Parts: sequence; C-alpha cells; structure tokens
Amino acid sequence: MKSHTNLKSIILELICLLLVLLFVYAGVSKMLDFENFQIQLAQSPLLSSFAGIISWGVIISELLISVLLLIKKTRITALYFSFGMMIMFTTYIYIILNYSSFIPCSCGGILEKLNWKEHLVFNIFFVMLSGAAILIVPLKETATTFFRKERNNRYFSLTICALIAVVLITGLFIKSENMMQYDNSFIRRYPQGTEKKFDTELQYNSFYFSGISNNKIYLGNTSNPLLVNVLDTMLRSISKHEITVKNDLLSTAVRLKVIDSSFYLVDGNVSSIFKGSIANWKARYKWNGSIRFSQPQVIDSLNISFRTVDKRSIQSELGTLYFGSSPKAIMKSDLLQKQVDGIFDVDGRFYYDFHSQRHVYIYYYRNEFIVADQKLNLIFRSNTIDTISTEKVKVAYIKSRGEKKLAAPPVTVNKLGALNKNLLFINSGIIGKYEDKKMWSQASIIDVYNLNNRSYVSSFYIYHIKNEKLKNFIVQDKQLYALIGNHLVSYGLGNAITNHYK
Repeated sequence: MKSHTNLKSIILELICLLLVLLFVYAGVSKMLDFENFQIQLAQSPLLSSFAGIISWGVIISELLISVLLLIKKTRITALYFSFGMMIMFTTYIYIILNYSSFIPCSCGGILEKLNWKEHLVFNIFFVMLSGAAILIVPLKETATTFFRKERNNRYFSLTICALIAVVLITGLFIKSENMMQYDNSFIRRYPQGTEKKFDTELQYNSFYFSGISNNKIYLGNTSNPLLVNVLDTMLRSISKHEITVKNDLLSTAVRLKVIDSSFYLVDGNVSSIFKGSIANWKARYKWNGSIRFSQPQVIDSLNISFRTVDKRSIQSELGTLYFGSSPKAIMKSDLLQKQVDGIFDVDGRFYYDFHSQRHVYIYYYRNEFIVADQKLNLIFRSNTIDTISTEKVKVAYIKSRGEKKLAAPPVTVNKLGALNKNLLFINSGIIGKYEDKKMWSQASIIDVYNLNNRSYVSSFYIYHIKNEKLKNFIVQDKQLYALIGNHLVSYGLGNAITNHYK
C-alpha cells in the first residue's frame, strides 16, 4: 500500500514538473517576443478584439500557475487552473478548426513546431494529465463516507471547471466576432489565401482601368486618351487600338469606360460624351452640355453619374445625367456632408457596381463612405474601421486670387477603392493596432467590407514593386488587378473574402 502511495506521489510530481516546464516555456517565449505575440493574437478569429488584455493575461496566468504548482499548499488549486487553462486552449483550437472563417498562423512557442491538429492532440494530452493529477492528489484520511464525498467533489469540480472554460472561450469567440465586424476598435485581420498570380510589365505608367468584360481587361491611357490596350485575365497582351473620334475639343481629362461590347469617352472638362462599339473603336457623339464634372461613372447606355461643384454654394455634390433625346441632370446636394469647406473636406473616390446597381463614395480624409442606389438615393452611410471621423483638413483662402487651397497636407484615411457586387475594397492610409510597421513600407493594405450587413470582413496586402506603390486597382469576382508603377499584377482572393459574396 505504501509503495502504491509512493508511486502516485512520484507520478504527481512528474506531472506537476511537466506542467511547470510547459507554462514557463510558453510564458517566457511569449514575453520575449511579446510584440509578435500580440500581433498574432490580433489575427485570431476568436480573440482579435481582446488581443491587448489577453496577451498580458495569458502570460501572467501561465507564470503564476507555474509558481503555484511548486508550492504544495497551493498545488491542488494550481492544478485546477492548469486543467481549466488547457481546456480553454483546446476549445480555442477546436473552434478555430471547425467554426472559424479562416485558420490563422501559429501563435509562437510550441505552436510554431506543430500544426493546429497536432497541437489539438498535444493540448488534449495535457488536459488528461492535469485531470489525472487532480484525482491522484492524496485525499484526506477521514471516514469512508467523507472520503467518497471528497472524491466525488473532485469529479464535480472538474466537470464545472471544464464547462466554465468552454463557455468562456465560446463567449469570447461570439463577442469578438461581433466586435470585429460591427464595433471594430481598429484591429485588422489578415487571413491566408490571397496571393499574387500574374505580373506583366507595361510600356508606360500612365495606364488606368477602363473596364473588364468577357475575360478581357481594358486599359485607358492618360497620356494618350485615344489609346486602348487589351489584355486577357492572365495579363497577356491581346491587342492595341486607336479610338477614332471626330472632335478636337476632347481634353486630357477624358476617360474611357468599356461595358460589354460598348465603350464610352466621357470628358467632364468639356462636358462631352461619345459612345462606340469595341468592334471598330469608332466613337459617335452622344451629348454636349455645360456641366463640368469629374469621376464619371457609366450607369447604363443613357445615364452617367459624376461629381461636380455647385456654382452657387461653391461646394462639391454628386449628380446623375440622362443624355438621351431630352438630356436632364439631377443634382444630389445632400449626399456629401461638409465638415470644413465643402470642397477639400468632401474630396474622395466615386464608384459604381453594375451587379448590385449601387454607388459608393469614399471620403479621403475621414473614416466614412456613402452607399447610394442607381439614382443616387441614399441607402446608408457607414464607417471604415479606423478612428478618424473628424477630418484634419486646414484650408487657406487667398483673397487676391479668390482661391481656396490646402494650408497643410491632410491625413489621408482612404486612398483608393474598388466595388464588386456586395463587397467594398478600400486601400487604407492608416496603420491599425498590433500591426507590423515594417509591412507598411513593403505593401499597401486593402480592407474589405460587406455592404449587405455593413460589416468589416478582413484585410490583405498588395506588395510594392521596386519601391512603387499601388496606384489603382479593380476587382472582378475572385480576382484583383492592380497597377503598380508600370506593372499590371493580379491577385487571387482567398475564400475568407470570396465566401462573403452575395
């Protein structure tokens, strides 16, 4: 009987020693690489919103449990904490593998040596060790009835401890996902899956996207407004065309838009619209007016939308133009909301999507975008995940010239954007919490939003090429095409993004 007791005692000591080694190693490794540990926690689909407090909480808990395990008076308490913590780690990995929208990278320490499934087995093993240690801790030598009652209490305590651990992690998962999507405190997540596919070098860096139709990419050229380059989706050059147009008034502001088998030349500087077929690239006159505008979006064969400046209020506004037999322009002066001057402070990017028939206007200098229908009726206003809601724009008025100018460079929140179906892609200019600053010198960050439920989806990188940054991009279903310097590149979007298409 004594030898049996000694064997239990030896096993207990070995289990406690293993747990101490595990927690000390895990805690110290996290502490030595704390910044990276925080960044990796912020990428977790379960704990993103609580990365700050959990990063410290886990390290402190692991080291504290290690100390308590070494003290015999507190050993049983420490073993319950060990059991609960290993249950939480196990539940965390189980949810990651079975219910998460994506599987993140490993979180340092032992996790870097094991994949997620291997670490799940590893955790289950230590759950069993912790539970076994609690059961073999010597019971008080009292009457048989009390002896059995204390043993039963331990089984009950283990069950309650496991339930609390599972409920806690599950609750964190639900709460964190809700906070990340709808009440984000500027934490980005970068799920794997989005990667570069093709890269081709263009002759000039003055190209822009004119449209994607029938698996062909059309590029306009700001230096030569009538030149069109056509490539396939693997970025191989197919053809080059020169647009024929009987008009000498077109300015360098003219923009080419290709939709299906038709193309449009829209020039807001001289208020002209031309239309033609890509079969012969001959443009025919459609409309000429007196409204000067920018960022034209072709809605259909007879309607465009644009941004202009109201001559009376001297403020920017959005509008639509019907250029059929009886042309008519309708202005929407209430969409762009003034914070400073109504010109610089409402500056931004304007987009239209044919699938959803929605417009989106993204402000440059504040964390806001506007979603409107085909006729520019407001659907809703929403915010990006960064925290700059009030623009840092300083405007100076030069009386002698009657001009307004920026008095200082403003903070750019949103640089570029793209709209495809119900997903909005925004090239952000602001670094978020727990992000690697080095990455911002190597890549441009794209944030993705779901317009159907007004939620943040995730983010990904578009890498610079020879120190050239992202200049423009467009999204077509599972592909993103980007202009970087004189390079045209394509990225395949991961399932963590494309699964949100509706």
